[in-house]
Amino acid sequence: MNIVPCLTWVRRGVAKKTPDKVQLDGEELRRIIEETKEELENREEEELLEEEEEEGAAAASAVNKHSKSPQKDIKHRKRKHEEAGGGDSEDIVNKYGLDDYDDDGGKKFNPLKGLGDLSYYATPSDDPYITLKDVESDEEDFEILPSDNLVVSGKAEKDACFLEIYVYNEDQASLYCHHDIILPSFPLAVEWLNYDVGEDQPGNFVAVGTMEPVIDIWDVDLVDCLEPCATLGTKKKKKSKKKVANSGHTDAILDLSWNSSVRTALASASADFTVGLWDLYEGKLVSLITQHKEKAQCVEWHPKEPQSLLSGSFDNTVKMYDCRNPNKNCKSWTFGGEIERILWDMFSPQYFYAVTDGGKVYYLDSRQDKPVFTLSAHTGAVTGVALSSRVPGLLVTTSEDKSFKVWDTQNNKPSLVLEKDLKLGKLHCVRACPEAPFVFAIGGEKEMKIWDIRESGAVRKHFEDRAPSGVTMAAMEGEGQMDEAMDNLSIDTTDTTTKKKKKKKKKKKPSVEES
Repeated sequence: MNIVPCLTWVRRGVAKKTPDKVQLDGEELRRIIEETKEELENREEEELLEEEEEEGAAAASAVNKHSKSPQKDIKHRKRKHEEAGGGDSEDIVNKYGLDDYDDDGGKKFNPLKGLGDLSYYATPSDDPYITLKDVESDEEDFEILPSDNLVVSGKAEKDACFLEIYVYNEDQASLYCHHDIILPSFPLAVEWLNYDVGEDQPGNFVAVGTMEPVIDIWDVDLVDCLEPCATLGTKKKKKSKKKVANSGHTDAILDLSWNSSVRTALASASADFTVGLWDLYEGKLVSLITQHKEKAQCVEWHPKEPQSLLSGSFDNTVKMYDCRNPNKNCKSWTFGGEIERILWDMFSPQYFYAVTDGGKVYYLDSRQDKPVFTLSAHTGAVTGVALSSRVPGLLVTTSEDKSFKVWDTQNNKPSLVLEKDLKLGKLHCVRACPEAPFVFAIGGEKEMKIWDIRESGAVRKHFEDRAPSGVTMAAMEGEGQMDEAMDNLSIDTTDTTTKKKKKKKKKKKPSVEES
């Protein structure tokens, strides 16, 4: 399994020119490994206890009655082999140590579980299988330029989960992985913070939500770090199913949003049906919003009003809160499907987008009850929605139907500009570059892709008159007439949700309902 379920951008000029490297001595590394192993053992014990409770005493006794120990099973096979005339079976057993073949000491390698299973030795000199002790690795150039953006993507690859930190330079059209961070659980949400937790000063951090009920804060400027610099919430304790007041969530963290106006405020959406409001300076939960009746899937702060917050849920509703008293001051909208993503329109801050698992995109005025328009955008769930950082009306969407679409929603009359298959399988997320108005990061089933949509002739032609000052719309290097022809072909033939106009030779338009 390869999947990129979440990602975020880091603005230019924020990252350190030369990131710090963690220097751990052997004792410190041994401590981390032992603590990780102990945590894994406790987790496995909890899982076993839960399984036994579900199966019941009768099922457990039946299994124990018919099971054999590894040692007895080996001896039984050995005796059967000798009775069948298998030759010098005793010599074979002794030679290959078959008596101890199934005895692995209870340890099974699983990178998904973290550092404890990835490393058993604190230093290479302790590992008996490493014989080349003095081999030096080449030092990579870690310098980050002021013109570089960073992209932090959560990724699951086979049995391993980690964050990948990429360096992207728009002028050079270059992209490379700078470093990565091993995660203990599957990443579901990642949000950048320009705030050093507990220090009350700017920084370069990301908050990560996973299948665990806690939020881990990682320092992006720290390479080879093994532990988060802070953790919000409390993990499930052994044999404890009761929730402690204001301790945090009790299920997976599905989305995160940082308040850039009130820099100590972080919001979280959880599978436990709640929305959490966190104080980053204190490192604790301030309020738990309990308005949803199903999993809270997404959350986003208002770009101009620091007290206003949106959340979307599997209960088909979007809710807007005044966070000065969120459980009382709440407005709600109901839609025809589960809410996948929500997005405030920074060019018209009273308006927002909501997208559903039914392929619909809704555009709403937060002061009104009915949508301004409803767009049948995709044949599958709309998994991502993003607005250009500097071009009003330039909207992009991604979907489980594997398509990436560019829309023009100016004047509340949405039209399809481009549809493209990025060859990433099902698409799971999209984010707009903060400084480059035509650059987007997309996460899919296979990899993460950075795409400058100016590579499309249709996009260049359509948005040419709206390009920000200093931004060229010239064709990208290496693009020829064949690429432009393929873009035009894609627009004409692949939109399955559109209907024909009355005039001839007009492109198909998506189905739009206006209120």
